[in-house]
Amino acid sequence: MARLLPFVPIMVGLALLYLPSLYDLFTGIWAQDDQFHGPIVLAISLWLMQRNWAAMEVAAQGAKPSAWGWPLVVVALLLYAIGRSQAIGIFEVGSVIWLLAGLLLLLRGTAGLKAQWFALFFMLFMVPLPAQVVDLVTMPMKMAVSYVAENVLYFVGYPIGRNGVVLQIGQYMLLVADACAGLHTLLTLEALGLLYLNLVRRDSVFRNITLAILIVPISFTANVIRVMALSLITYHFGNEAGQGFLHGFAGMVLFLSALLLIIAFDTLLQTVEGLRKRGHPTPQKA
Repeated sequence: MARLLPFVPIMVGLALLYLPSLYDLFTGIWAQDDQFHGPIVLAISLWLMQRNWAAMEVAAQGAKPSAWGWPLVVVALLLYAIGRSQAIGIFEVGSVIWLLAGLLLLLRGTAGLKAQWFALFFMLFMVPLPAQVVDLVTMPMKMAVSYVAENVLYFVGYPIGRNGVVLQIGQYMLLVADACAGLHTLLTLEALGLLYLNLVRRDSVFRNITLAILIVPISFTANVIRVMALSLITYHFGNEAGQGFLHGFAGMVLFLSALLLIIAFDTLLQTVEGLRKRGHPTPQKA
């Protein structure tokens, strides 16, 4: 407990700054269906920092504090002031990342920052993006997901048609909403994949890089599976069942399918790497 005493003023300062911001987030954008990942990302980021705290203390033993933390703290406070006063979420929420990075440099040096880099990087996924950027990227994604879902279901024999992002299957019409195939959903799945990579901690650079690249098509495929599942539920059980599924289980299907695909590709890459090593055995020293 005594070790935490030096951090009490910092914790109080952070609380004074960001508790009002958190209140606005929880009662504002984080209450929307397509922004539900925000508080989850925050909770996981804090857990990652706590998980790496002991390793950070060991790594920072004997390390000198870095004066480079001061510019980061100043920039963070300026971003917070501008974001809070002008209601610019990307500045207000994003400032906490720079502020924590600066504090780590001041208190634990570069070794401390290096130990906590992934937790800070993971926080990027909770930063609200400008609406113009979200709208610009979301519509092409919804069109692509709708197109693939329509063609797959038509190929297997279902009576389905499409008009933009509206699917008509049998007598039912379904609108592919932002929460089903938007930018926020893609970012949430990206965060899930990167978290998996960090927790599994494969030693192979080949597997890490390849799986990180594959997260994008995996996320897209998971969105297609979600829309197809919703379409089939609606077609076979009616519109009420489809709407109930959307609000109750669609998110579960999305994340479960994404996680299973990530694990499957990770297993496949492990097999490929094992075969490659067998074909190129390590030379033995004489």
